[in-house]
Amino acid sequence: MLKNKYLESSWGTSKWHYSWYRVFDINNGFNMHKIISAEFLAPNIKRFEISAPKIAEKRKAGQFVIIRINEVGERIPLTIADSDSSRGTITIIVQGIGKTTKELNSLVAGDYISDVVGPLGKPSHIENFGTAISIGGGVGTAIAYPTAVALKEAGNHTISIIGGRTKEFVILEKEMKEICDEVFITTDDGSYGKHGFVTDKLKELIKQRKIDFVLAIGPIPMMKAVAEVTREKNIPTVVSLNPVMVDGTGMCGGCRATVDGKTIFVCVDGPEFDAHKVDFETLGRRNGTYLMQESDALKNYECESEKALSQKLTATN
Repeated sequence: MLKNKYLESSWGTSKWHYSWYRVFDINNGFNMHKIISAEFLAPNIKRFEISAPKIAEKRKAGQFVIIRINEVGERIPLTIADSDSSRGTITIIVQGIGKTTKELNSLVAGDYISDVVGPLGKPSHIENFGTAISIGGGVGTAIAYPTAVALKEAGNHTISIIGGRTKEFVILEKEMKEICDEVFITTDDGSYGKHGFVTDKLKELIKQRKIDFVLAIGPIPMMKAVAEVTREKNIPTVVSLNPVMVDGTGMCGGCRATVDGKTIFVCVDGPEFDAHKVDFETLGRRNGTYLMQESDALKNYECESEKALSQKLTATN
């Protein structure tokens, strides 16, 4: 029998190129991508390093993967926060808010993930703008991080604004300080850094100096607020959208959004767009389409998890 033999195939079109591969493991069968490391960065926010050699080799800032935990699992898009081609790994950061993300966050180093497809989406547009600000709200900082790295490598003076509800939800501060020229922290309750929102610090910086480019990633209300601040000064601003998504290749149409009055597919036309042209209202409504089903799925998962734990404890006593 074979163990850890890679079966690979890849496709390319004018819009995207990605690699799909499965691993055969004598103990776990096909579709296995080993979790090399896993650690919580904040409550319900976990960083994973996953074995995915071909994706690690090809990925660029701004791109994402679609992950399926097991063969009957939901497909979810996750931004590639980092990669190490020498180790053949990619890094993702997951916020556990629904059934699938909470199930994913229950995994630990040594566990396996069924399917990992990527890199998907268009890479971030990178050039030497001058002074570039990367804004991350909550787990959005994980999505902003790889683009901030690329902006610095392109010669920009890079500034990072990291926002969180409280101090414990501020993530990747150390990593951002290693690659940015300046880093500012804001918290909603004032428990760390500047008391207020990321937009408060952004307004302050705009008053103090010339800002040439802004990247904002986080909750829809935050991205919309940043767009309104920079619109007044005509500062080029980009946001990364995270709508409902299924296949990630433009076939299902689930990730439709409206940009500049036109319907686009976020998975192949994005995920990054001109913030001043995004219809955030429509995006927010579409993201809420399946809230009831998502809530039911989470309740069922939590109920089954409690039941399984109870049975395990009974068996050990």
